[in-house]
Amino acid sequence: MPVLKEGSKAPDFSLQTDTHGTVSLKSFAGKKLVLYFYPKDDTSGCTAEACTFNDYLPKFGKLKTAVLGVSRDTVKKHEKFREKYDLDFPLGADEDGSVCEKYGVWVEKSMYGRKYMGIERSTFLIDETGKVLKIWRKVKVPGHAEEVMEAAKNA
Repeated sequence: MPVLKEGSKAPDFSLQTDTHGTVSLKSFAGKKLVLYFYPKDDTSGCTAEACTFNDYLPKFGKLKTAVLGVSRDTVKKHEKFREKYDLDFPLGADEDGSVCEKYGVWVEKSMYGRKYMGIERSTFLIDETGKVLKIWRKVKVPGHAEEVMEAAKNA
């Protein structure tokens, strides 16, 4: 699988969301999209990231930019997570990992010497035509939403 690069066409996807619908890349045509991948619902880093993106949602809206969070959790887990933290953007359930694979975020990780496969926290800013404008890999949550917003503003 070739590594996705800035300037290339974003891979298409179709995901069930916690809002009982299906979203695809085409669903966001005509606006920019912050597509962010995170390891797991209701863990400290993922909760902080989701809540920060949610706080910035009105500002992203003014920039005609949508936000979509994706993990391999089920739709049901996404629903609980979104309700618990009152999130106002959809969460995509990539249960089979196919979208994670397309975006190159399903990687080997290591914790306490144990190797395992997991989602590398990553964000993709995609323009109105489906082109990848900017990629952030191995994201550190503090300050990330602000950085993404600045990139969307300058795109």
